[in-house]
Amino acid sequence: MNKNPLWRYLLLVLVVAGGAIYALPNLFGQDAALQISSADGTAPTPATQGEVLALLDSLEIDVKAVEATDSHVLVRLDQASDQAVAADELAVALGRDYTVALNLAAATPAWLRSLGGQPMYLGLDLRGGVHFLMQVDVDAVTTQAIERYGNEMSRSLRQSSIAHQVGDDATATAFSLVFEGADARDAAEAQITPEYPELVFEQVEVNGQPALSIAISEDELREIRNFAVEQNIITLRNRVNELGVAEPVIQRQGADRIVVQLPGVQDTARAKEIIGATATLEFRMVDEANFPYRGRPGDIPPPGTELFPERQGGYVLLERQIIITGDAITDAQSGIDTQTGRAEVNIRLSGAGGNVMNRVTGGRVGDHMAVLFKETEIQARRVNDEIVREQVQVEEVINIARIQEQLGSRFRITGLDNPMEARNLALLLRAGSLAAPVQIIEERTIGPSLGQENINQGMAAVGVAFLLVILFMVMYYRVFGLIANLALLLNLVLIMAVLSMLQATLTLPGIAGIVLTVGMAVDANVLIYERIREELRSGSSAQKAIEAGYGKALSTIADANVTTLIAAVVLFAFGTGPVKGFAVTLSIGIVSSMFTAIFGTRVVVNAIYGSRRGAKLAI
Repeated sequence: MNKNPLWRYLLLVLVVAGGAIYALPNLFGQDAALQISSADGTAPTPATQGEVLALLDSLEIDVKAVEATDSHVLVRLDQASDQAVAADELAVALGRDYTVALNLAAATPAWLRSLGGQPMYLGLDLRGGVHFLMQVDVDAVTTQAIERYGNEMSRSLRQSSIAHQVGDDATATAFSLVFEGADARDAAEAQITPEYPELVFEQVEVNGQPALSIAISEDELREIRNFAVEQNIITLRNRVNELGVAEPVIQRQGADRIVVQLPGVQDTARAKEIIGATATLEFRMVDEANFPYRGRPGDIPPPGTELFPERQGGYVLLERQIIITGDAITDAQSGIDTQTGRAEVNIRLSGAGGNVMNRVTGGRVGDHMAVLFKETEIQARRVNDEIVREQVQVEEVINIARIQEQLGSRFRITGLDNPMEARNLALLLRAGSLAAPVQIIEERTIGPSLGQENINQGMAAVGVAFLLVILFMVMYYRVFGLIANLALLLNLVLIMAVLSMLQATLTLPGIAGIVLTVGMAVDANVLIYERIREELRSGSSAQKAIEAGYGKALSTIADANVTTLIAAVVLFAFGTGPVKGFAVTLSIGIVSSMFTAIFGTRVVVNAIYGSRRGAKLAI
């Protein structure tokens, strides 16, 4: 009656072994490490790796291990206190061709990693992760606004045949329009003033000529700067979502700073590259009269043009007027050009952006259009034996193409160096352009935000609950209680294993879910054991009591757990952050507890009592 077929033993052994293997990585902790990757997405060469190790040796920084992959090199350090110093020194030594980032690398042994064993992520409240403090360049967005106002007004005045020039005295908050006479100035003021109530107009003279001084009002400046910070927060959230980081913290700090905290991040080099990047695109027409450019980089460009370097080498003159920017892009997907085999990005524009592109290219068929890529980089260098980080604006033309036909809202960018660059560019464009450039002014790995005391209390809660349940079950149900305790231990192991396999993030509310699961796990065994006792009191034999106990209690246990599981799923679907963490561990705990309490204990009980006819049950 209570015999175990072979498949039950095999299944239980397989689950126990698998749970132990995938839960084991959580016992090995993490190493402080540096992650080094090159700008083209590949790992540093062996020569560069040797240079890195030589520099660390000269700084008397002990290296535990060096691991190379196709995309980066991971240098494990003995002391976490050496991370910041080593990162600064390597950033100076390697230059802008490499990204050096802090990391927390799992110390899982190689044999365990070969089996796919990885520790679960721990939230910021338990383990920390990477912390970025970002400075928003709010003046840059006002400068962009000034340029936009100048272009719009010039276009409007040209349509009205009012001769003018944009003054060369523009600042971050003001610019001027210069006219040939006072009548032209008055006509221009009458035309454009009603269209821009947020601007302050004043009649002045520039070099003896009538002019309009145009400045952004204080209220509008405050609104623009506040919008830039808020828009950057939204964009950073989108970028973090693209990275797949669980439960990040992205919040404003003061007037112009943003805090980004990424729990359990492994590929910090890519996170730093994507979050810190301020890449934007500008589509401009090429100055056809000077194409190809035959001058020198230091030559003064003709009026209305700007000189930019090309990614493939050389220089090109572009018209100052911007057709569209990255803000008009609604979707971007990386791909491969089927004709050349090179990386490309397929672009889709918004309705307004598509209309502008359609109108401009319709009148310029046969001319060349360029894609200007702008990116803000932070470069480290040594000044008077101190390492300083500078914000450097990198501008280069990544593509020039002849307009074969009138363009619409769909087209592609070609000429990218490799698929990694195409993926990064597509990600940035898809996640949205930053409203203002940002600079990472602080980067560090952070400890638990709730404090070590809270962590200890959370872990102690699990331990105390576990011990109290063990004592109660052994005292009240004796041998059967001991079996239930083994099932409870297996349940905890399985929860850890599943969280690790899913690479889920465990937070403090998640620990609360585990504590709740500890109590619920033995609840099923209590129902089974009480049913067995009832059968024994009614005169049933030990074998029949065991069979009836497990059989009759099954429906009650299933009903209780399914209803709780439904509640957990609803919490996960509609909750956010900590609530989701609680729901995840609770859901996993419910499923694993049903397996251990019903199937696991039945296998052990059958193994002990199945062949003992007339035996007295120790329950």
